[in-house]
Amino acid sequence: MTRKEFILGAGAFAGAMAARPEAAPYQGGETPLVRFGVVTDVHYADRAQSGNVDYRGALAKLQAAVTRLEGRGLDFIIELGDFKDDSGSASATLAKLDEIETAFTAFSGAHYHVMGNHDTDVLTKDEFFSHISNTGFAVAHGYYSFVRGGVKFIVLDANFNSDSDSDPYSRGNWTWSVAYIPPAERAWLETELAAASGPVVVFCHQRLDGTGSYFVKNAAEVRRIIEKSRKVIGVFAGHEHAGGRNCMNGVSYYTLRSLAESGKCFEVACYPNGLSVFGHDVNAV
Repeated sequence: MTRKEFILGAGAFAGAMAARPEAAPYQGGETPLVRFGVVTDVHYADRAQSGNVDYRGALAKLQAAVTRLEGRGLDFIIELGDFKDDSGSASATLAKLDEIETAFTAFSGAHYHVMGNHDTDVLTKDEFFSHISNTGFAVAHGYYSFVRGGVKFIVLDANFNSDSDSDPYSRGNWTWSVAYIPPAERAWLETELAAASGPVVVFCHQRLDGTGSYFVKNAAEVRRIIEKSRKVIGVFAGHEHAGGRNCMNGVSYYTLRSLAESGKCFEVACYPNGLSVFGHDVNAV
């Protein structure tokens, strides 16, 4: 995904992006309803670099991303899962989680989390939740919603081993290529979409726009719920570090690149009928 990349949901089109992300371009001249920043797949941990994933260097990259996004006047920031990785033990991993959470919450506005598979590598979900916070919530949860600028944002948790509410990921009991959104969560999603009075943006760590290793296994069923509402202007995911882009039945799907690998963070502007997405490179910051 380049800084010029532009996608709109619901089949709308609002013009090309300018070369510089600082321009916050939109040819239609409308003022965004809300603007937010995104990072994904930070993978912070005390472990040696593997491939292109710089686990120990992820903290500095997140700090640089938060600094860049802080200066953009955004309404909130959100991370899309795999916030941390396995540091060898639950206690060591929690210590690193505390460090990366401190860096993330240094952002002066609201902040939110999406759960990823590596967030439960040596932890339970409750242990992970007890060391993070989501603005406006007394306790962090796997799936929840919030409203900003008239846009409803829905966070999904696909970290389940089967299509069962009682089979969550926990302490490494998962396979990265197997993820489900179970019945109770799907029913909740349908209710949340029905209650939305304006446009909706959906977040999920794993992809929903196809089939294969990086995709939620029952994604087709989730997409039917999303499409039926006719309110979703965009769906954001991480998990596949290289990123991607798709449009299915009028809904735009964005898979954002890993911060740990690419040094990219992203800025999104939401409009009544769609949104624009562009990236910032923080490697040189």
